[in-house]
Amino acid sequence: MEIDVVLPCLNEADALPWVLSRMPNGYRPVVADNGSTDDSAVVAAAHGARVVYVPQRGFGAACHAGLLAASGDIVCVMDADASFDPADLPTVADPVAAGAADLMLGRRSVQGQGAWPLHARIGNRVLAAELRHRVGVPVRDLGPMRAARREALLALALGDRRFGYPLEMVVRAAEAGWRIAETDVPYYPRTGKSKVTGTLRGTARTVRDMRRVLASVTAPDPAAAAARSAAAAARPAAPAAKPASVTAVRASS
Repeated sequence: MEIDVVLPCLNEADALPWVLSRMPNGYRPVVADNGSTDDSAVVAAAHGARVVYVPQRGFGAACHAGLLAASGDIVCVMDADASFDPADLPTVADPVAAGAADLMLGRRSVQGQGAWPLHARIGNRVLAAELRHRVGVPVRDLGPMRAARREALLALALGDRRFGYPLEMVVRAAEAGWRIAETDVPYYPRTGKSKVTGTLRGTARTVRDMRRVLASVTAPDPAAAAARSAAAAARPAAPAAKPASVTAVRASS
């Protein structure tokens, strides 16, 4: 099975050679260049990636353009800054391929000092707590490495094109009754200067965008929730057991 890997990218020329050289067999990188002023696009193409130019600025705009350009049944998303090792992608993709989860999130396991600044962890923790309270999905991390089926993702009709995009994906998936799960994935210090969580301003902007998404969540409809639960119960059993490291959570809203 061919799996596409969307890599939203803004000035990651230094990180891309390592990232792209670590792609597992069968995983096809799609670099969504969001206005880089360095040689990111050239480097990506030289290392065999498909490059998609995204003139609309915004993390969500880059992710969604990559999703539209992808063609595989399953699509992964991960940062292009070498904070994740692409060799770990099967950890999030395999449960989706096996039918054990509809949306798989990589829960960050910090490796090395400076990999995940304290202010960014706190912001993530607060947002995850609000997500549990508002939507009922007990995830502990809004992990940027994730996997799902492409057509199903497109059907969610995600509208955010800024930093709220990753959270909106989880919210809309939960509202649709998806089986959402998370598993530990090593998280390393990034290559180069962070443009988002590495700064207080970037973290504040991300939290603001995500809070806007959470504010759009409406009160749950009990009848709709019952219908989703019945539909989920009627699905065929997964062909293989979940790995022991996977924490599965059924979305309830």
